[in-house]
Amino acid sequence: MKPFLDNNFILLTETAEYLYHEHAKVMPIIDYHSHLIPQQIAENKQFENLTQPWLYGDHYKWRAMRTNGVDERFCTGEASDYEKFEKWAETVPHTLRNPLYHWTHLELKGYFGITDLLNSQSAKTIYDKASAMLQTDEYRVHGLLNKMNVELVCTTDDPTDLLEFHKQHLGSDSVKMLPTWRPDKAMAVEDVEAFNQYLDKLGTVSGIEINSFSKLLEALRLRHDFFAKMGCKLSDHGLEEFYATDYQQTEIDALFSKIRGGKSLNGDEKLKFKSAMLYELALMDHEKGWTQQFHIGALRNNNQRLLKKLGPDTGFDSIGDWNQAQNMSKFLNRLDATDQLAKTIIYNLNPADNEVVGTMIGNFQDGSVPGKIQFGSGWWFLDQKDGMEKQINALSNLGLLSRFVGMLTDSRSFLSFPRHEYFRRILCNLLGNDVENGLLPNDRNLLGQMVENISYYNAKNYFKF
Repeated sequence: MKPFLDNNFILLTETAEYLYHEHAKVMPIIDYHSHLIPQQIAENKQFENLTQPWLYGDHYKWRAMRTNGVDERFCTGEASDYEKFEKWAETVPHTLRNPLYHWTHLELKGYFGITDLLNSQSAKTIYDKASAMLQTDEYRVHGLLNKMNVELVCTTDDPTDLLEFHKQHLGSDSVKMLPTWRPDKAMAVEDVEAFNQYLDKLGTVSGIEINSFSKLLEALRLRHDFFAKMGCKLSDHGLEEFYATDYQQTEIDALFSKIRGGKSLNGDEKLKFKSAMLYELALMDHEKGWTQQFHIGALRNNNQRLLKKLGPDTGFDSIGDWNQAQNMSKFLNRLDATDQLAKTIIYNLNPADNEVVGTMIGNFQDGSVPGKIQFGSGWWFLDQKDGMEKQINALSNLGLLSRFVGMLTDSRSFLSFPRHEYFRRILCNLLGNDVENGLLPNDRNLLGQMVENISYYNAKNYFKF
């Protein structure tokens, strides 16, 4: 019987152990998509206790706690930090076979050297020990990142963001931080009042009166240029599906005037406007040589009662089931037709679409860049062992796993970086199993280089960091 969470956790063969310990483990981390707070990095924040970096903003844990019968005051409410931690500790034993059980104990071990299982009995001891460690300089934000050998993080930033904390962090001898362009609000026409307020804000920041569609693009381009000067190399979009409805430019101009007049768009009009915006934004990315990322398939804000009470991103989203292939193809093809398709990463949330994405990316590889169009790592509900294995297997069967740019945290927590370790162990175990079963050659140099590339070098070269 293998012990839980030993040095060979997940690694079931001698080859897997070798690949992980000699190759994957020693590679630095490039976390090219996260939701970390730039201010906390720039100011090298010190957390007061374990709850703050571990439970604040973590909708994964909140969902589990609610399912375990924990009242909302201990999730997002007014309970004290220790009371919230105590309720989480009570919940952890009930997360067996949920990835939270693995992540929780990997994080306690990786950052704090704590190997005790978290439960009601161990809660106070673990909380006190980790909280005391967090009071030392070694456990400020920069120290937490250095412990995980993090070389670079990319944050997620709105076009109106002044990036003042990125400026503040420039020249730091700690982990490098770069912004990522996330223009979702510039397409969010569902709520006309909120959209017009956003355009006013964008106009103020850019110094442009946004009274036409062309002026909107001009304002966005100015901000896009500013992000590029700040080192930005990636964009990101969170979409239900790709938008690729046919439109005429005169239609979009008229729709913009309708929006600015405070009138709502109907369903077809929304799709046309979003399609025009997505296309124009993609052209900007191509001009800069950026990589565009698309996170598709999330059905958000399902619980309207709790959305009104708690706001978005509090744990009430799920997997959606849109038909993705046709619009994905149409969008990519329109850009490729004029040779203006940027490097692209597609993350799908519905595992039923794995093979769709795996085959679609092959349609638009053009030989200019290894792995120009990428099938992104298991995302959100799929960044767990089964989800990662399915993504890796689909990519292996239908593309080139060896050119994969690897894992990211997509997290708001500075304690989430063991997810890279988790991914690397899973990758090495899959390769090790294949070697043991005679499906891959026992060529340790070949396999070791592949593991190092997927863990680190592919991303470094692909993004030109």
